[in-house]
Amino acid sequence: MKSFTKVFAGILLASGATLALLTGCSKAKATGIAPKQMADALHSVLESDRTVYTKMVVNRLQNEEKVIKASEHWKDDKALPLPAQMFRMGAEMVQAKNAGFTYSLLSKWPVNKQNVPKTDAEKAGLDFVAQNEGTENYYTEEVLGGKKYFTAVYADTAVAPACVKCHNEHKDTPRTDFKLGDVMGGVVIRIPVE
Repeated sequence: MKSFTKVFAGILLASGATLALLTGCSKAKATGIAPKQMADALHSVLESDRTVYTKMVVNRLQNEEKVIKASEHWKDDKALPLPAQMFRMGAEMVQAKNAGFTYSLLSKWPVNKQNVPKTDAEKAGLDFVAQNEGTENYYTEEVLGGKKYFTAVYADTAVAPACVKCHNEHKDTPRTDFKLGDVMGGVVIRIPVE
C-alpha cells in the first residue's frame, strides 16, 4: 500500500506540474498562442493523465492485482476514486483557480446525469466525435453568459477493461454495450476569447 501511495502521489504531482505550466499559457491572445493550439495541448495532458490513472492505477490495482477496488463511493468504501471522479476533481480545482480555461467530461450516455451535455456546442461536439469514432475533434465558438469562448470537444474512449465493465454494469447506465476502444463521451475544453 505504501508503494501505491507513492505512485499515486507521483501521478498527481506530475499532472499538477504539467497543468501549471500550461495554465501559464492561458492568456492566449497576450502570448500569441492560438486557442486551438492551447486546447489541443491541454487535452494532450488531460488525456494522458486520465489514461495513466485508468490503466496503471485503477485497472491494474482493481482488475489485475485485486489490491483495492474503485468505487463511486470511494471515501466511504476506502477505495480508489473512479477515473471520471478523479477527472472531475481536477476540473473543479482548475475552475477554482480561475486558470483561464475550464474542462469537463460529458457524455450522451452519462452514468451520472450531471454529465449530460447542456449547450448546443456540447451536444454537437459529442455527436461529432461519436460519429467519427474519435478520429476527429470538434471545434467551435460559443457565447455563454455574454462571454465568447473557443470550445473544443475530444473523444473520451474506453481505454481499459475497467471502463467497459463499470459503464456496462452500473445500475444507472443508459447503455450496456460498450466495448474497448468505443467512444463513451467527450472532454470539453473552453477558453475565453476576446
